[in-house]
This record gives sequence, C-alpha cells and structure tokens, in this order.
Amino acid sequence: MSTAPYDVIAIGCGPFNLGLAALAGGVDDVRVAVLDSRPEFTWHRGLMFDDAMLQVSFLADLVSLVEPAHPLSFLSYLRDNDRLYQFYVREKFHPTRREYEAYLRWCAAQLDSLRFGHHVSDVSWRGSLFQLTVERGDATETFAARHLVVGVGTEPAVPAALAGLPEERFLHSAEYLFRRDDLLRAGRVTVVGSGQSGAECALDLLRANPAGGPAVSWLTRTPSFAPLDYSKLVLEMTTPSYVDYFHALDEPARDKLVKEQWRHYKGISSDTLDDIHDVLYQRDLGAAPVAPVELQCGVAVTSAVARADGIELTLLHTDSGKTFQHLTDAVVAATGYRNRLLPFLTSLDDQIRRDASGRWLINRNHSVETTDELTGRLFVANADLHSHGVAAPDLGIGAIRNATILNAVAGREVFRLPKSTAFTNFAIPG
Repeated sequence: MSTAPYDVIAIGCGPFNLGLAALAGGVDDVRVAVLDSRPEFTWHRGLMFDDAMLQVSFLADLVSLVEPAHPLSFLSYLRDNDRLYQFYVREKFHPTRREYEAYLRWCAAQLDSLRFGHHVSDVSWRGSLFQLTVERGDATETFAARHLVVGVGTEPAVPAALAGLPEERFLHSAEYLFRRDDLLRAGRVTVVGSGQSGAECALDLLRANPAGGPAVSWLTRTPSFAPLDYSKLVLEMTTPSYVDYFHALDEPARDKLVKEQWRHYKGISSDTLDDIHDVLYQRDLGAAPVAPVELQCGVAVTSAVARADGIELTLLHTDSGKTFQHLTDAVVAATGYRNRLLPFLTSLDDQIRRDASGRWLINRNHSVETTDELTGRLFVANADLHSHGVAAPDLGIGAIRNATILNAVAGREVFRLPKSTAFTNFAIPG
C-alpha cells in the first residue's frame, strides 16, 4: 500500500470533485485525495469559444454557496489576479467559460490533494476499506480509502443513426474547436442537435459563412430551437429545496419529470439565440453571393450513409411523418453526453442496489445504497439526475452536494447547509 488510508478518495477531477477538494482543504480531520488519469486539469477545451458565457452566476463557483468567504472563491481568484474592479465595472454576473476554466485551474494549482496522471483500474472492498489499483505510467500502486466519491463525468454520446460515419467527415461537438479549420474548408456542414453546444457550433459556422465559409445546415428533432428556461421561479427547481422534494417522489414520477424538464438544462441561452438571429439578419443585407444556410426543426436523423460525394442523412419530419434526404460534406453531432462506463467498479456490482430501471439507488446525501457487507460509503457526483432531478448537472449545486458528502463522512455538521432555498412550495402543504 502506497500510503495510509484516506478518509475519502474521489475518482475524477472535474469541477465537482475539484470543489470537494477545495472544501475538504479546511477540514483537518478528513483526509482527501482526488485521482485523475489526465496529466492536468482542463475543462471543455473543444467548446472554449472566446465569447461563450457560463450559464450560471459566478456564485456557482466551487465554494461560495456554502462558504462565501472561502479563499478559493471566484471573488478571491479575481482579487488574486487584480481583476476585481474590472469585474465589478463589467456588471455581468456570468463569467465567460474561458475565465471560469482559468478560475478552476487557479484553484487546482493550490490544492495538494489532487493527483493527476493516476488512472484507477480497479476498486474492491476488503475488510473495512476500499482498495484501489492505480496505474501511474509503467508503475502500479495501491491506495486505500474508507469512502469513495465517483465523479468521472460524462462522455460524448453519438446516436446509433450517426454511428459508423468516417472520422474525417464526422465529429462530436466536444471536438469542435480542434477540428474547426477542417470544417471551414468543407463545402457543406450540418450541425445535428440544438442544445447550447449545437447553437454555439452553428453560430460559429454562420459567422464564417458570409466571408466565404461553408454552407450551413442546423437540424434538430425538437419542435423549435428552444431557449433555456431561465426564469426566476423555474430556477428554484435547481435549489436544494426542490432536490429534497424530487428525491422523495417515487421512481415513475421522477422519470416523468426529468423528461418534461429538459428545457431547464438542455435549452439554448436567449443571448445565443439573439446572436444567431442577428448574424442571419446581417447576412441577408450583404450583396455578394454566399453559400446557403438552412435551419430545420422537427426533424430526426434516422440513418446516415457515407457516399463518394458526401454524407447522406435520412431525416424524418415528425409533424408529417414523411422522410427526406439531406446531403452534406461533414456532420457535427451536438447530441449531448452520457455517463461514463465504470469498469473499475465491476467487482462491486453485486454489492450495489439498483432501481427498477437498473440504475443505482442513490440516497438523498448522494451515497449509493449498498449491501450491508459494504460498510464504506460510495458517493456520486453528477450521476444522479434520475434521483436528484435537474439540479444534478448544475454547477450551482456542486458546493451543496460536496458539503453534504463531507458532513456525512465526518459524521457531524462541518458545513452549515441552508434550510430555506426557494420561495416555491413543491409538496402538498402540511
């Protein structure tokens, strides 16, 4: 064993587990390590457009909604970089995505609990501890912990209808900026999907179109290019108060709500939609001929075939039920993300309880229900949409989730959690 047992080992270092390390840094009797296979911290590099805005306030940093005076708050980052007054004069609560990543990297540089280049290949339960097999280059080490937090994030999801297309003509939106130059040299580019990522990719291509860029098609199966529902009382559905209510519902009710509430976390920001319309309006004022542009909603891709002259998509028009063909040179799949597979937890499968749909049963404190033999707790970060609702992927719940986990591990209220977080009552009175 390489070290004495940790109280908590977190696997994966995205914003949520980075926040866990930040909050745990001030808790003397809880020893934490965060392991990540990557060589350094990065965040959404393939979609780091210069003007892309974070969709939440700067208060949704790693710590502020639990400890506003924490030294790793976003405001502390601004002060440390002598940018506090510039941010104040700017009068925008939402940082750019690029600045938020810079903040996260600033935090990571100050935390000695992070271990990059550590690939967890296996986890087992032995006696009273989790035993982790960890690969570091050519070496293998063993770590031990009383509790685990799994936060390995998501991976790009490609629907079956688009699977198997040649790599030189197809990419997921997560790779967009890495492949942008190739796309701009193509004659026709089609973006499939209309969440925020799809909108940002489409906007970038539309901006290039009047200057000799490719023809652009933007397709979505949703009935419209729907805006993110960012109204104030709807935002209360991302608060701990709503999470309490949602978690107490039975499984069919929760599943129904998640399907209905997609616009709370999969819609497009109104600013991005405004920018797209402005670009289209200005494009119409130009006198020089440009490659065509089309926006099509209510169509679903049912199949895709690579031909000598491009990629042929078969599209189903959902209102009429009719199909038609669409030819393009390259496809950008803005088709979202799915939870990563967890092969390193295979040996624990028999000790994890699941719901009727085969998903992990997750308690309100974000621990997974397990058999009695597994006395250590296995917590999850951002893999609990089915159990905790639309707040699960929201950066604004991260600090609360991590404080809840650390309170559970410590067995006491290390962090005072808010008791009232919404004006809305979600449950039956009384």
